[in-house]
Amino acid sequence: MSRKYKFHNKAGLYFVSFATINWIDVFTREMYFNVLAESINYCRKEKGMELYAYCFMPSHVHFIFRSANDEPSELLRDFKRHTSKKKIEVIENNPQESRKEWLLWMFERAGIKNATTSKYQFWQHHNKPIELWSEKVIKQKIDYIHNNPVESGFVTNAVDWKYSSARNFQDDNTILEIDTVGFLG
Repeated sequence: MSRKYKFHNKAGLYFVSFATINWIDVFTREMYFNVLAESINYCRKEKGMELYAYCFMPSHVHFIFRSANDEPSELLRDFKRHTSKKKIEVIENNPQESRKEWLLWMFERAGIKNATTSKYQFWQHHNKPIELWSEKVIKQKIDYIHNNPVESGFVTNAVDWKYSSARNFQDDNTILEIDTVGFLG
């Protein structure tokens, strides 16, 4: 079976999840979460990303998004490529990273096993895109995204997780802006 990402409706609204290789908890410091937030902001401004919900967890990411340019696969590919390079760079240059050698070794080890990777592999290849087609399904996925930190035991209330759009739904846009217009478009 192909591991290629399947976005059949290029203009569709999608829920995606993707994880670091071996589900390694990498996003453990604010500077690491900032790499994701900065990349999202860039993609929103320069690549036509519409972001409706998100959650950044220590080892994985969830989004509900749409590509205004009808290029969801390319948008996600570019996001993952950029964040992996930037994240490796930040790890390499972080003198406080106690797991630096181990993390780089794990990413390099995964990269060696992958013929399409130059040196390091940071993200797993699959995104599990699910096209969202009804208001009921959209709400179900938003609830899933927002409750992920609660289910993982990090917080007791979804709005307490700093890197989640649950805060945006409470009019707190301190980490990222999200789109609301055309939500069910």
